[in-house]
Amino acid sequence: MPENRFPCNSPGNGREMFAVETNRILDACKDRDCFENVRVFLTDCGSEIIEHTASVRVKGASIAWVYIGIDPVAFNRGFYTVTIRFFVKICFEACLGHGKAQEFEGIAVVEKRVILYGSESTVSVFRSTADSDFCSPLTPAGCASNVPTAVVETVEPIVLQAKVVEESTPCGCCCCCCSCCDIPEHVAMCMNGNLCDGAPGGHILLVSFGIFSIIRLIRPAQYLIHASEYVIPDKECVAAAEDDPCAIFRSMSFPTREFSPPPFEGPPPGERGGKCGC
Repeated sequence: MPENRFPCNSPGNGREMFAVETNRILDACKDRDCFENVRVFLTDCGSEIIEHTASVRVKGASIAWVYIGIDPVAFNRGFYTVTIRFFVKICFEACLGHGKAQEFEGIAVVEKRVILYGSESTVSVFRSTADSDFCSPLTPAGCASNVPTAVVETVEPIVLQAKVVEESTPCGCCCCCCSCCDIPEHVAMCMNGNLCDGAPGGHILLVSFGIFSIIRLIRPAQYLIHASEYVIPDKECVAAAEDDPCAIFRSMSFPTREFSPPPFEGPPPGERGGKCGC
């Protein structure tokens, strides 16, 4: 029915008014968190290794999974507490006897909370699914609640320290996981071995690391925008010469800046002339 279509204004130059649905960022923050002396839940192999050596170093770390929870703040309408729980997968290397190195893995769990403004909404949104059909069994359409959506962006953790200590040593970071049984199954399955709590009274492994993150709250919103018709690119696609990889390498520009130190900008203005600018 033409009268139900969204009206568009066409000025004649290819630009029209379009209605779009997107996510509006209501509030956001950035943070750098340093977590000290966090216990690492090790695999069977790792727990046995740290009982025979204290020389351990970190080879790499990545975030295996992130849990995000949202709860309204009492007596502050429109504000929400965002609980973020990071499950960090860390690969270690230990030095055993006779100069032999052995790799093993572990999971560290840390948690942080922030308060952001997420506005209020009394609208429930129902969306159709791809398998919605007249003859298909009746299934409930997906419904979005009134709680905003939290988005967390982060880079890989930066591990600052790793040390083997006695189990009686208090941890500097109180996390929500007291044993390896508290770690979600899909996180434990990504490990190269079975997680265990180690022998009672034995050694444990503690790490300190930092995480850079950006957290934001979003809600769906509708906007009117000016847009132009899609333009077909003039540039044609050129296939790579797969039979001559050296030709591709020779066509690349030499990364001169990667080999050159940054230019010297001189001391700060307060330190020129041999005087302290404190």
